[in-house]
Amino acid sequence: MGPQVRAVRVGGGLVRTWVPGGPVELGLVLGPLRRGPADPTFRALPDGSVWRACRTPGGPGTLRVSLGDGVVRGEAWGPGGEWLLERLPELMGGADDPSVFRPRHRLVALARHRRPGLRLTRTGLVMESLIPSVLEQKVTTVEAYRAWGMLVRRFGEPAPGPGVGGGGPRGMFVMPDARGWGLIPSWEWHRAGVDDKRASTILRAVRVAARLEEAVGMSAGDARRRLEVVPGVGPWTSAEVVQRSHGAVDEVTVGDLHLPGIVGFALAGDRYADDAEMLRLLEPYAGQRQRAVRLILVGGKGPERRGARMAVRDIAGL
Repeated sequence: MGPQVRAVRVGGGLVRTWVPGGPVELGLVLGPLRRGPADPTFRALPDGSVWRACRTPGGPGTLRVSLGDGVVRGEAWGPGGEWLLERLPELMGGADDPSVFRPRHRLVALARHRRPGLRLTRTGLVMESLIPSVLEQKVTTVEAYRAWGMLVRRFGEPAPGPGVGGGGPRGMFVMPDARGWGLIPSWEWHRAGVDDKRASTILRAVRVAARLEEAVGMSAGDARRRLEVVPGVGPWTSAEVVQRSHGAVDEVTVGDLHLPGIVGFALAGDRYADDAEMLRLLEPYAGQRQRAVRLILVGGKGPERRGARMAVRDIAGL
Protein backbone atom coordinates (compact mmCIF):
# COMPACT_ATOMS: atom_id res chain seq x y z
CA MET A 1 0.00 0.00 0.00
CA GLY A 2 3.02 2.30 0.25
CA PRO A 3 4.19 4.68 2.95
CA GLN A 4 1.04 6.82 2.89
CA VAL A 5 -1.07 4.04 4.44
CA ARG A 6 -1.22 3.35 8.19
CA ALA A 7 -3.31 0.74 9.98
CA VAL A 8 -4.11 0.26 13.67
CA ARG A 9 -6.62 -1.75 15.63
CA VAL A 10 -9.27 0.25 17.45
CA GLY A 11 -11.70 -1.71 19.60
CA GLY A 12 -13.13 -4.54 17.52
CA GLY A 13 -12.25 -2.99 14.18
CA LEU A 14 -9.27 -2.06 12.06
CA VAL A 15 -8.54 1.53 11.05
CA ARG A 16 -6.45 2.64 8.11
CA THR A 17 -5.75 6.11 6.78
CA TRP A 18 -4.62 7.18 3.37
CA VAL A 19 -3.45 10.55 2.05
CA PRO A 20 -4.59 10.83 -1.59
CA GLY A 21 -2.30 13.70 -2.51
CA GLY A 22 -5.07 15.53 -4.36
CA PRO A 23 -8.75 16.42 -4.14
CA VAL A 24 -11.19 13.58 -3.50
CA GLU A 25 -14.96 13.93 -3.21
CA LEU A 26 -16.36 10.98 -1.31
CA GLY A 27 -19.84 11.01 -2.83
CA LEU A 28 -18.59 11.32 -6.40
CA VAL A 29 -16.08 8.51 -6.05
CA LEU A 30 -18.31 5.99 -4.30
CA GLY A 31 -21.71 7.08 -5.65
CA PRO A 32 -21.72 4.61 -8.59
CA LEU A 33 -21.65 1.72 -6.09
CA ARG A 34 -25.02 2.69 -4.61
CA ARG A 35 -28.05 0.87 -6.00
CA GLY A 36 -30.81 3.25 -5.04
CA PRO A 37 -31.57 5.24 -1.87
CA ALA A 38 -32.55 2.11 0.10
CA ASP A 39 -29.60 -0.08 -0.94
CA PRO A 40 -28.99 -2.39 2.06
CA THR A 41 -25.28 -2.66 1.18
CA PHE A 42 -24.62 1.10 1.07
CA ARG A 43 -25.32 4.05 3.38
CA ALA A 44 -24.36 7.71 3.14
CA LEU A 45 -24.84 9.34 6.55
CA PRO A 46 -25.36 13.00 7.51
CA ASP A 47 -21.88 13.13 9.07
CA GLY A 48 -20.44 12.71 5.58
CA SER A 49 -19.33 9.10 6.01
CA VAL A 50 -20.11 6.31 3.56
CA TRP A 51 -20.68 2.72 4.73
CA ARG A 52 -20.38 -0.39 2.55
CA ALA A 53 -21.26 -3.99 3.35
CA CYS A 54 -19.35 -6.32 1.04
CA ARG A 55 -18.82 -9.97 0.21
CA THR A 56 -15.02 -10.18 -0.14
CA PRO A 57 -12.65 -13.10 -0.81
CA GLY A 58 -12.00 -13.07 2.94
CA GLY A 59 -15.68 -13.18 3.85
CA PRO A 60 -18.28 -10.56 4.77
CA GLY A 61 -17.01 -7.15 5.78
CA THR A 62 -18.28 -3.69 6.65
CA LEU A 63 -16.34 -0.57 5.70
CA ARG A 64 -16.86 2.99 6.90
CA VAL A 65 -15.10 5.66 4.85
CA SER A 66 -14.78 9.27 5.93
CA LEU A 67 -12.75 12.25 4.78
CA GLY A 68 -11.26 15.07 6.79
CA ASP A 69 -8.33 17.47 6.41
CA GLY A 70 -7.27 15.76 3.21
CA VAL A 71 -7.04 12.33 4.83
CA VAL A 72 -9.22 9.34 3.93
CA ARG A 73 -10.05 7.22 6.96
CA GLY A 74 -11.34 3.68 6.66
CA GLU A 75 -12.75 1.60 9.51
CA ALA A 76 -13.62 -2.04 8.91
CA TRP A 77 -15.20 -4.98 10.71
CA GLY A 78 -15.73 -8.64 9.99
CA PRO A 79 -13.68 -11.37 8.30
CA GLY A 80 -13.44 -9.28 5.13
CA GLY A 81 -12.42 -6.09 6.92
CA GLU A 82 -8.69 -6.44 6.36
CA TRP A 83 -9.23 -7.16 2.66
CA LEU A 84 -11.35 -4.02 2.34
CA LEU A 85 -8.78 -1.81 4.04
CA GLU A 86 -5.92 -3.18 1.98
CA ARG A 87 -7.77 -1.86 -1.05
CA LEU A 88 -8.93 1.43 0.45
CA PRO A 89 -6.72 3.59 -1.81
CA GLU A 90 -7.97 1.89 -4.98
CA LEU A 91 -11.55 2.15 -3.76
CA MET A 92 -11.03 5.91 -3.38
CA GLY A 93 -9.45 6.29 -6.81
CA GLY A 94 -5.82 5.83 -5.83
CA ALA A 95 -5.15 3.86 -9.03
CA ASP A 96 -6.77 6.60 -11.12
CA ASP A 97 -4.83 9.57 -12.50
CA PRO A 98 -7.18 12.47 -13.30
CA SER A 99 -4.24 14.73 -14.20
CA VAL A 100 -3.82 13.09 -17.62
CA PHE A 101 -7.32 14.14 -18.68
CA ARG A 102 -7.60 17.04 -21.14
CA PRO A 103 -11.08 18.58 -21.47
CA ARG A 104 -11.99 19.44 -25.05
CA HIS A 105 -15.39 20.98 -24.44
CA ARG A 106 -16.45 23.91 -22.29
CA LEU A 107 -19.03 21.92 -20.34
CA VAL A 108 -16.55 19.14 -19.56
CA ALA A 109 -13.87 21.64 -18.54
CA LEU A 110 -16.30 23.48 -16.28
CA ALA A 111 -17.44 20.23 -14.64
CA ARG A 112 -13.83 19.25 -13.98
CA HIS A 113 -13.10 22.68 -12.51
CA ARG A 114 -16.13 22.57 -10.22
CA ARG A 115 -15.76 18.93 -9.17
CA PRO A 116 -12.00 18.26 -9.02
CA GLY A 117 -12.56 15.42 -6.53
CA LEU A 118 -13.97 13.06 -9.15
CA ARG A 119 -11.89 9.89 -9.28
CA LEU A 120 -12.86 6.49 -10.65
CA THR A 121 -13.28 3.84 -8.00
CA ARG A 122 -11.88 0.32 -8.32
CA THR A 123 -13.57 -2.20 -6.03
CA GLY A 124 -11.71 -5.36 -7.10
CA LEU A 125 -15.04 -7.22 -6.84
CA VAL A 126 -16.91 -8.56 -9.87
CA MET A 127 -20.04 -10.31 -8.61
CA GLU A 128 -20.91 -7.36 -6.40
CA SER A 129 -21.44 -5.28 -9.56
CA LEU A 130 -22.52 -8.02 -11.94
CA ILE A 131 -25.63 -9.19 -10.09
CA PRO A 132 -27.28 -5.76 -9.65
CA SER A 133 -26.32 -4.85 -13.22
CA VAL A 134 -28.16 -7.92 -14.50
CA LEU A 135 -31.15 -6.95 -12.38
CA GLU A 136 -31.16 -3.56 -14.14
CA GLN A 137 -31.48 -5.07 -17.62
CA LYS A 138 -34.57 -3.80 -19.47
CA VAL A 139 -36.48 -2.57 -16.41
CA THR A 140 -36.81 0.74 -14.62
CA THR A 141 -34.14 1.45 -12.06
CA VAL A 142 -36.89 1.62 -9.43
CA GLU A 143 -37.84 -2.00 -10.18
CA ALA A 144 -34.21 -3.11 -10.22
CA TYR A 145 -33.38 -1.37 -6.94
CA ARG A 146 -36.44 -2.90 -5.31
CA ALA A 147 -35.44 -6.40 -6.44
CA TRP A 148 -31.84 -5.95 -5.27
CA GLY A 149 -32.98 -4.73 -1.86
CA MET A 150 -35.53 -7.50 -1.37
CA LEU A 151 -33.17 -10.30 -2.35
CA VAL A 152 -30.19 -9.04 -0.35
CA ARG A 153 -32.26 -8.50 2.79
CA ARG A 154 -33.99 -11.86 2.52
CA PHE A 155 -31.06 -14.06 1.51
CA GLY A 156 -27.99 -12.09 2.59
CA GLU A 157 -26.69 -11.71 6.12
CA PRO A 158 -26.53 -8.78 8.56
CA ALA A 159 -23.41 -6.69 8.06
CA PRO A 160 -20.71 -7.26 10.69
CA GLY A 161 -19.58 -4.50 13.01
CA PRO A 162 -21.36 -1.76 14.95
CA GLY A 163 -25.12 -1.78 14.54
CA VAL A 164 -27.93 0.09 16.24
CA GLY A 165 -26.54 1.83 19.32
CA GLY A 166 -22.97 1.17 18.23
CA GLY A 167 -22.58 4.08 15.84
CA GLY A 168 -23.31 2.10 12.70
CA PRO A 169 -26.27 2.49 10.34
CA ARG A 170 -29.31 0.33 10.83
CA GLY A 171 -30.36 -2.50 8.53
CA MET A 172 -27.24 -3.07 6.45
CA PHE A 173 -26.76 -6.47 4.82
CA VAL A 174 -24.02 -8.31 2.95
CA MET A 175 -25.22 -9.88 -0.29
CA PRO A 176 -25.43 -13.71 -0.47
CA ASP A 177 -22.43 -15.73 -1.58
CA ALA A 178 -22.54 -17.64 -4.86
CA ARG A 179 -24.17 -20.68 -3.26
CA GLY A 180 -26.75 -18.49 -1.56
CA TRP A 181 -27.76 -16.87 -4.85
CA GLY A 182 -27.98 -20.31 -6.44
CA LEU A 183 -30.36 -21.60 -3.76
CA ILE A 184 -32.95 -18.85 -4.14
CA PRO A 185 -36.24 -20.56 -5.15
CA SER A 186 -37.88 -19.54 -8.42
CA TRP A 187 -40.91 -18.09 -6.65
CA GLU A 188 -38.69 -15.74 -4.65
CA TRP A 189 -37.24 -14.30 -7.85
CA HIS A 190 -40.79 -13.74 -9.10
CA ARG A 191 -41.79 -12.21 -5.79
CA ALA A 192 -38.97 -9.72 -6.18
CA GLY A 193 -40.17 -8.89 -9.69
CA VAL A 194 -37.28 -10.60 -11.48
CA ASP A 195 -38.24 -12.37 -14.71
CA ASP A 196 -36.91 -15.80 -15.67
CA LYS A 197 -34.39 -14.41 -18.14
CA ARG A 198 -32.58 -12.20 -15.63
CA ALA A 199 -32.80 -14.83 -12.88
CA SER A 200 -31.36 -17.46 -15.21
CA THR A 201 -28.48 -15.14 -16.16
CA ILE A 202 -27.61 -14.63 -12.49
CA LEU A 203 -27.82 -18.35 -11.79
CA ARG A 204 -25.48 -19.10 -14.71
CA ALA A 205 -23.06 -16.43 -13.48
CA VAL A 206 -22.88 -17.63 -9.87
CA ARG A 207 -22.05 -21.16 -11.06
CA VAL A 208 -18.78 -19.76 -12.44
CA ALA A 209 -18.37 -17.00 -9.84
CA ALA A 210 -14.77 -17.94 -9.02
CA ARG A 211 -13.76 -17.68 -12.67
CA LEU A 212 -15.52 -14.34 -13.04
CA GLU A 213 -13.85 -12.91 -9.92
CA GLU A 214 -10.48 -13.86 -11.44
CA ALA A 215 -11.20 -11.25 -14.11
CA VAL A 216 -10.11 -8.50 -11.70
CA GLY A 217 -6.54 -9.49 -12.55
CA MET A 218 -7.15 -8.96 -16.27
CA SER A 219 -7.36 -5.84 -18.39
CA ALA A 220 -10.82 -4.32 -18.61
CA GLY A 221 -11.20 -5.55 -22.19
CA ASP A 222 -10.25 -9.12 -21.33
CA ALA A 223 -12.50 -9.02 -18.27
CA ARG A 224 -15.43 -7.94 -20.44
CA ARG A 225 -14.82 -10.79 -22.83
CA ARG A 226 -14.78 -13.28 -19.97
CA LEU A 227 -18.00 -11.87 -18.54
CA GLU A 228 -19.74 -11.99 -21.91
CA VAL A 229 -19.12 -15.73 -22.17
CA VAL A 230 -22.02 -16.06 -19.72
CA PRO A 231 -25.28 -16.15 -21.73
CA GLY A 232 -27.33 -13.09 -20.90
CA VAL A 233 -24.30 -10.89 -20.16
CA GLY A 234 -23.68 -8.54 -23.05
CA PRO A 235 -21.80 -5.29 -23.74
CA TRP A 236 -24.07 -3.07 -21.60
CA THR A 237 -23.73 -5.29 -18.55
CA SER A 238 -20.01 -5.99 -18.87
CA ALA A 239 -19.24 -2.28 -19.22
CA GLU A 240 -21.28 -1.46 -16.12
CA VAL A 241 -19.30 -4.08 -14.19
CA VAL A 242 -15.74 -3.16 -15.19
CA GLN A 243 -16.39 0.53 -14.66
CA ARG A 244 -16.74 -0.37 -10.97
CA SER A 245 -14.60 -3.49 -10.50
CA HIS A 246 -11.65 -2.22 -12.55
CA GLY A 247 -12.06 1.55 -12.46
CA ALA A 248 -12.07 1.25 -16.25
CA VAL A 249 -11.41 4.76 -17.43
CA ASP A 250 -12.15 4.15 -21.12
CA GLU A 251 -15.08 1.69 -21.05
CA VAL A 252 -18.33 3.32 -22.21
CA THR A 253 -21.81 1.91 -21.66
CA VAL A 254 -23.59 1.36 -24.97
CA GLY A 255 -27.22 0.30 -25.29
CA ASP A 256 -28.55 2.65 -22.62
CA LEU A 257 -31.84 4.39 -23.38
CA HIS A 258 -30.81 7.85 -22.15
CA LEU A 259 -27.00 8.09 -22.14
CA PRO A 260 -26.45 8.79 -25.88
CA GLY A 261 -28.93 11.66 -25.73
CA ILE A 262 -27.28 13.10 -22.62
CA VAL A 263 -23.80 12.93 -24.14
CA GLY A 264 -25.04 14.12 -27.53
CA PHE A 265 -26.84 17.09 -26.02
CA ALA A 266 -23.85 18.04 -23.86
CA LEU A 267 -21.24 17.85 -26.61
CA ALA A 268 -23.22 18.75 -29.74
CA GLY A 269 -26.71 19.87 -28.74
CA ASP A 270 -28.09 16.63 -30.20
CA ARG A 271 -30.74 15.21 -27.89
CA TYR A 272 -31.47 12.39 -30.36
CA ALA A 273 -27.94 10.96 -30.61
CA ASP A 274 -27.61 7.18 -30.82
CA ASP A 275 -24.78 4.96 -29.61
CA ALA A 276 -22.74 5.43 -32.79
CA GLU A 277 -22.99 9.21 -32.56
CA MET A 278 -22.16 9.15 -28.83
CA LEU A 279 -19.01 7.14 -29.51
CA ARG A 280 -18.06 9.48 -32.36
CA LEU A 281 -18.41 12.50 -30.08
CA LEU A 282 -16.30 10.80 -27.42
CA GLU A 283 -13.47 9.95 -29.85
CA PRO A 284 -11.38 12.99 -28.76
CA TYR A 285 -11.37 11.47 -25.28
CA ALA A 286 -10.04 8.07 -26.38
CA GLY A 287 -8.41 6.41 -23.40
CA GLN A 288 -10.45 8.57 -21.02
CA ARG A 289 -13.99 8.25 -22.37
CA GLN A 290 -15.59 7.01 -19.16
CA ARG A 291 -14.16 9.97 -17.23
CA ALA A 292 -15.59 12.31 -19.86
CA VAL A 293 -19.01 10.65 -19.48
CA ARG A 294 -18.87 10.94 -15.68
CA LEU A 295 -18.00 14.64 -15.91
CA ILE A 296 -20.90 15.19 -18.31
CA LEU A 297 -23.26 13.42 -15.94
CA VAL A 298 -22.18 15.36 -12.85
CA GLY A 299 -21.71 18.72 -14.48
CA GLY A 300 -24.05 19.00 -17.43
CA LYS A 301 -27.70 19.78 -17.93
CA GLY A 302 -29.25 17.00 -19.96
CA PRO A 303 -31.97 17.40 -22.55
CA GLU A 304 -35.51 17.79 -21.31
CA ARG A 305 -37.38 14.52 -21.50
CA ARG A 306 -40.74 14.26 -23.19
CA GLY A 307 -43.48 12.25 -21.52
CA ALA A 308 -43.23 10.40 -18.23
CA ARG A 309 -40.02 10.90 -16.27
CA MET A 310 -39.03 7.30 -15.63
CA ALA A 311 -35.51 6.16 -14.83
CA VAL A 312 -35.46 3.45 -17.48
CA ARG A 313 -32.53 1.39 -18.63
CA ASP A 314 -33.61 -0.30 -21.84
CA ILE A 315 -30.59 -2.25 -22.92
CA ALA A 316 -29.98 -3.21 -26.55
CA GLY A 317 -28.15 -6.51 -26.64
CA LEU A 318 -27.72 -6.37 -22.87
